[in-house]
Amino acid sequence: QVQLAESGGGLEQAGGSLTLSCAASGGIFSNYAMGWFRQAPGKEREFVTAINWSGTPAYGNAVRGRFTIARDNAKNTVSLQMSSLKPEDTAVYFCAADSGGRRTTLYTSPGRYSYWGQGTQVTVSS
Repeated sequence: QVQLAESGGGLEQAGGSLTLSCAASGGIFSNYAMGWFRQAPGKEREFVTAINWSGTPAYGNAVRGRFTIARDNAKNTVSLQMSSLKPEDTAVYFCAADSGGRRTTLYTSPGRYSYWGQGTQVTVSS
């Protein structure tokens, strides 16, 4: 069983930056692709970014060029650096793990991810 815990959310002004972190425990972290999703009130959960076991990332269209995902397999952590924040980035951000092993494919569907954190709120004011 894998446990994921997000941290680093908060309130930021438009144009500012925030960094989220996700700590994993209970599994072989280096075997998992890791993803970040977000969900705003009344909306479906949206793919933000993901990174495979070797460090190759993929980004959703809404955040490409502004957000950066990184992982540290030695510390079992994955981070999301967010810059040039916009009010539409306001959402609960979730960390997720794809336990499908060391594959290069990165999935954008939430259903492909086996484990989820509780989420952390990010609010961007205009």
